[in-house]
Amino acid sequence: MSSFKIREIKPEDNEQVAKVVRSVLVEMGVPKVGTAYEDKALDDMYGTYQHPRMNYFVLESEGKIIGGAGIAPLAGLEEKVCELQKMYFLPEARGKGLGAQMMDTCLKYAASQAFEKCYIETLPYMENARKLYGKSGFKSLEAPMGNTGHFNCTMWMIRDV
Repeated sequence: MSSFKIREIKPEDNEQVAKVVRSVLVEMGVPKVGTAYEDKALDDMYGTYQHPRMNYFVLESEGKIIGGAGIAPLAGLEEKVCELQKMYFLPEARGKGLGAQMMDTCLKYAASQAFEKCYIETLPYMENARKLYGKSGFKSLEAPMGNTGHFNCTMWMIRDV
């Protein structure tokens, strides 16, 4: 039986986290341009999240990173709105309730940082992710918020923290 642990990212996790995110994006057929795939932050996720009101959490199983998600201020609306960022899980992490646990971890962190709202960008064909977001209280928006640079993400959601 595998054991799963959600914890804060460490510097030595960078390579595994980048591989998880990119492999899930490729698996889902996500465009490489205008999405998280091309983010420079992906190669140094630990360093990226070492700023005020930012944190990235990894899902670890038997020493292997199999998923992750982060919270950061939403560019352009930094004071009150955070963004759930780069929440991706390898196939072996899916369907076990781990996404809900990760979401809970991230939203508790967002609340501890005095954010009032949490924003997500996603894609129409990421159906399981959108189901999780809906179950977690996110509601659809008609247009994007902030300045994420992810112009190929065409679905936007928000919820109170």
